[in-house]
Amino acid sequence: MHHASIRTADIHRAIAFYEKLGFTLEERFTAGITLACWMTGLGGRIELLQVPEPAPTVDAFHDEHYTGYYHLSFDLTEQVSTLPHWLTDLQQRLAQSTPPMELTVLLPPQQQMIGPHVYEVLFIADTDGLPLEFLRMMDHGQ
Repeated sequence: MHHASIRTADIHRAIAFYEKLGFTLEERFTAGITLACWMTGLGGRIELLQVPEPAPTVDAFHDEHYTGYYHLSFDLTEQVSTLPHWLTDLQQRLAQSTPPMELTVLLPPQQQMIGPHVYEVLFIADTDGLPLEFLRMMDHGQ
């Protein structure tokens, strides 16, 4: 996959948020009349597109009748020892940013069986309310 594209109401706020997640600004460009960029990190690339007159964001996480793209998911198995510690660190980094950013936790870290594996799973929302999932495999099916 080349990238996942995210429409945002404020590209500068979104860039600052995704940088705190570990993404790096790769390239800025315009798409028609709107600002855009590519960012790389956490094993992938995202494209941010600023929407000139944004409508309210659909609540894809809580609306059980919503259909369509649901969330991006990032595997932190090789990067972190536990998701609760990673979440606490992320909340501190966001609170210390200028201006400070609050983090919306949609689902606190919890263990989940997915196939034969046990994962820690966490959902947060980005600056526009897009659900983001973070996983950490706790076993390797041994």
